[in-house]
Amino acid sequence: MVGKIKLAQGAGGELMDKLIREKILKYFKITSRGVEVSLSMLDDSAVVDDIVFTTDSHTVQPLIFPGGDLGSLAVAGTVNDVSVMGAKPIALSAGFIIEEGLSLEVFETIVKSMGETAYSAGVPVVTGDTKVVEKGAIQEFMINTSGIGRRTRVLDDNIKEVKRYREFKSRWLLDSNLQVGDKIILSGNIGEHGVALMSFREGYGFETLIKSDIAPVNGLMEKILTVGGVVAAKDPTRGGLANTINEFSSKSNVGIIVYEERIPIPNGVRSACDMLGIDPLEIGNEGKIVLGVVEEKAEEVLAAIRRHPLGKNAAVIGEVTDKVKGVVLETIVGGKRNLHKPVGDPVPRIC
Repeated sequence: MVGKIKLAQGAGGELMDKLIREKILKYFKITSRGVEVSLSMLDDSAVVDDIVFTTDSHTVQPLIFPGGDLGSLAVAGTVNDVSVMGAKPIALSAGFIIEEGLSLEVFETIVKSMGETAYSAGVPVVTGDTKVVEKGAIQEFMINTSGIGRRTRVLDDNIKEVKRYREFKSRWLLDSNLQVGDKIILSGNIGEHGVALMSFREGYGFETLIKSDIAPVNGLMEKILTVGGVVAAKDPTRGGLANTINEFSSKSNVGIIVYEERIPIPNGVRSACDMLGIDPLEIGNEGKIVLGVVEEKAEEVLAAIRRHPLGKNAAVIGEVTDKVKGVVLETIVGGKRNLHKPVGDPVPRIC
């Protein structure tokens, strides 16, 4: 029997990982010199000759939702993937695939939002491509964005600060950089993007209280790196916080304990998740960062995040330890359970 692609295989989590590792990576052998962070490492961006490069396709439904739209999502998502590597994003591309019959008003609203978000982030769209396909070929409008970034002195200074406290061989902020003793910091509330979009799409009504957290985080990352001591960073998009922490754990080959009571989850998100039977830790976010920071700098980094408009609810939510294997969640009532990587995102088509 011939297998077929399933929706969950593109939603983050174990099924997507399996598809990528078994059906994609083996066909893209890295033969060129200068590839420092390659596709096979599955970090948020690649690094080639000190240029950070990433690409992302955006298929969100609906196109416009509380707190954002396809355009702002496309820009922020790509800027953030470059930023969490420790680089300064400097330019974007935009590829439009438009279904015939799309409202020109909707199209212009999204493109205008895209331009405004790029301007606010200080990262211009410098090249692009537009295709129109027959009705029914896709759903309305899809955008692919690529981004490039460069190394800066602030990243070098951050790494020098890390080396004051422990050995550190990497030149970038990679998922594989964590060691025992490092603290895990979350920059703010989780679950808002997925719940706002799902609620608006399905008509549950939570969108009146919750808006998407879409935001470029490059400014916040620069402030964080100025403090120094950061070893890893990731934006918890598809698969949410649970997926991100498991990526850290598996790639660094370390145990991580996460404290449930410290995780900032808005009441509206918690209520929506309780009603729908989904885990807020598995819901995608679009304006947050999860950081690994050396213990000695954790409180200073946390204070810097809280001073930034995107970080008022930031918290130290966990630590790297040799006392557990994988990721363990210490629950609010004091018990412990394994926090696994989700099979797929419980809220499809949110990015």
